[in-house]
Amino acid sequence: MTIPVQKDLYILSPNTPVVSLDCQIAFNNLTEKEKKYAHAIARACAEGFLIVLNQVSPETPAIFAVLHQLFTHESFDTLRTRAAASGWTEDEFTALIIYASGFYANGGNYKSYGDTKFIPNLDKNKLTKFIKESVAFEKNKRLDKVWDAIVDRVYSLEKNCLALGFSDAGVTMYHSKNVTKADAELVDRYFKKKNLESWNTRLIKTTINKDGKTKTHFIIRLAAGESAIISEELFEDVIITVKSGDYGQLLTRVNDALKEAIPTMIKNKKLEMYIKSFKNGHIADHKEASRHWIKDKGPAVESYIGFIENYRDPAGTRSEFEGFVSAVNKETSRKFQALVDNAEAFLARLPWGKDYEKDTFLRPDFTALNMIYFSTSTMFSGINIPNYDDIRQNEGFKNVTNSNIISAVSNQRIEFLSSKDIELFKKYYGNSFEVQVGLHELLGHGSGKLFQVEGEKFNFDKDKVVDLITGKQVTKWYAEGETWSSKFGPIACAYEECRAEAVGYFLSCFPDVLNIFGHEGDAAENIKYVNWLAQLRAGLVSLEVYQPEAKKWGQAHSFARYVLLRVVLAAGQSFIKIEEVTGDDGKPDLKFSLDRSKIDSVGKPAIKAFLNLLQAYKSTGDAVAGTKMFNEWGTVEEEQLRWRDVVVARSQPRRIFVQPNTVVDGDTIKLKTYPTTFEGVIQSFVERHSEESVTELLNFWEADAKNFGY
Repeated sequence: MTIPVQKDLYILSPNTPVVSLDCQIAFNNLTEKEKKYAHAIARACAEGFLIVLNQVSPETPAIFAVLHQLFTHESFDTLRTRAAASGWTEDEFTALIIYASGFYANGGNYKSYGDTKFIPNLDKNKLTKFIKESVAFEKNKRLDKVWDAIVDRVYSLEKNCLALGFSDAGVTMYHSKNVTKADAELVDRYFKKKNLESWNTRLIKTTINKDGKTKTHFIIRLAAGESAIISEELFEDVIITVKSGDYGQLLTRVNDALKEAIPTMIKNKKLEMYIKSFKNGHIADHKEASRHWIKDKGPAVESYIGFIENYRDPAGTRSEFEGFVSAVNKETSRKFQALVDNAEAFLARLPWGKDYEKDTFLRPDFTALNMIYFSTSTMFSGINIPNYDDIRQNEGFKNVTNSNIISAVSNQRIEFLSSKDIELFKKYYGNSFEVQVGLHELLGHGSGKLFQVEGEKFNFDKDKVVDLITGKQVTKWYAEGETWSSKFGPIACAYEECRAEAVGYFLSCFPDVLNIFGHEGDAAENIKYVNWLAQLRAGLVSLEVYQPEAKKWGQAHSFARYVLLRVVLAAGQSFIKIEEVTGDDGKPDLKFSLDRSKIDSVGKPAIKAFLNLLQAYKSTGDAVAGTKMFNEWGTVEEEQLRWRDVVVARSQPRRIFVQPNTVVDGDTIKLKTYPTTFEGVIQSFVERHSEESVTELLNFWEADAKNFGY
């Protein structure tokens, strides 16, 4: 018997908070030349956003084009009047506005946090009639066919459409529809053999006739403006072709915008290498751009662009396109620089010892940013990049914390805490989260050594280094061509986020660490308490994105926080309590509490021991044991499923941001802001993308969907 889908779980709430990404003061402090540079990079990021759409679902680019044209050719007032004349209620029109703004903010029709689908809260036929009577559809007959091709997928709540994942149980545009997990693993072995990395690739499976025999044929598509066959060969009885040219015309538009930025800055080598990599598809060139980027210390305008985060690829190796441009917040950055100055002393407190730490701490640039534009499906509060293991370990990295993302707080109620804890939460959460993000990015992602061999040269003393778990000589390491992502695959992101989060928990217990951020005495103790309280409560709330039917976690950070909650719960001694109670409304509720007097005696030792395990498996590349251990901690059992039911019933929608645009005004660049409303989100996206860009997007989409089997 098929259990019907609970439709309301796949509809965005009308109570979704909209918050502003406020960067006006920081932008005004830039020189005219810096503003022109920021504008050009923002344009490149906006063009790159169209690539993101092609990495989600087969219908996503077409939805974007339809919505863009609908809102371009008619004002909100005109659309509202026309909807009313067609018999729509005000709630139905609001549902369209909410769907459109949520679509833009999530970079597609799957939630960026949780990877589950959402659909319009509107009758399919009613919406179809409305948009087909629009000015946009009257002017562009092509849109008629586009909508007819996708409308059923837009509304589908079939089991394999509910979440992102391999196509046997989900949706992805990183692989063609017929690619299985085993196929992806075979191609990963090919990458390892060839010492290649898959960050900017997608994978298509087909067949080919060779010598009168039909063989499986994998096409590895490199993102590049230029199209070429790089190689073709037999591997494990299949034919593998490496071909550049994926997203070709879209990347060419990114490069055109980057070229406009070159005259506006003195240090332009990184831009030249970005352009080269986006033209030829070579990761080596993007790595070279990243090297120039990490050496560019303390710029007034900070930016990075490329195929960066691999959270959404079900195989865990291919990356979403991402770009950001921001103005540096100098006052807050001073705190983080002080953290960098003391990093070696704080790293020495981590439990794994110097053999498991980098030979030399490569002091990064650590700045607080006010984002001007962030082009991605998920806007992160902090970033540690580049993600290339070899550069991060041997040459350096940068940490950034996104101040105006952290400070954009919505007025939502805080579930599951006592009134006293809610009061403390509201007062100290901003400061505690700043501490957690700083420690997470710099000393979490920035710590730990990978044991590697290149040729016959080891980067550690394999005859002396002792395994942290067995106490015996280390016998495992990363072979040449292996990386953290390729070894740990789908679990890599959640595992690493868990390690970084745990470092934040652990080091926030030290008074001198809190003093770096300007906190001491009772205030520091309260910030320490709220950090533990907020992050462990987040582990409970994370159950919302767990998919019980598939027994799968939909978001890496959520998986990570849930694991840490389980670890601390297992420490016992009533340090954490989660009680099933009845709420004031008479419905099932939960009461979450943490004994602050036991943070140092119970919580900290539990996290310390777990950190040791995480680092042991990561350093040695023991993916089999590490994955088994992590998944066991991440298991959701009957009691937690009951908690999940309550969490889902009382869930608060995630905030969405309305971002500004940079616009040309004569010889100057100005920042254009929008109302903090659903309409403001839509207007900002409509004005950010040109008719030409949308046409290019549709041209690419029509061929792409066929190539991927849709």
